[in-house]
Amino acid sequence: MTNFENNAYFWQKIDTLYFSNQLVISREKGSTHPKYHNLVYPVDYGYLEDTQNLAGEGIAVYKGTMSDYMVTTLVVAADILKKEIDVKLLVGCSPQEEEEILRFLNQTDFQKSVLIRRNSDIPQWAISE
Repeated sequence: MTNFENNAYFWQKIDTLYFSNQLVISREKGSTHPKYHNLVYPVDYGYLEDTQNLAGEGIAVYKGTMSDYMVTTLVVAADILKKEIDVKLLVGCSPQEEEEILRFLNQTDFQKSVLIRRNSDIPQWAISE
């Protein structure tokens, strides 16, 4: 079976989105969510200027304490209250920070999230001449 889920060209496009737009940190590590005060951000959180997700907002980014030379992980969140699926970028996050972000996002019964980690494999179908 062909590996469709970790195409290096896909990650290259994600990196291009990240590096071609400015990251704006809107909530620093340790700050509380503006609506749900029991939720404390485990790392810096923000968005990419001049981008938009399906809700019309900038693409969300969680920025960890490690090097930010590439996007290492994506979070896909399913929210039954908003009736949407959202994708967030994780940049410079250690495995511990990734786990903390996942716990942060999965605190409510109305939203659940999964991580998609980067891989550098290029499937044969994606190679063009």
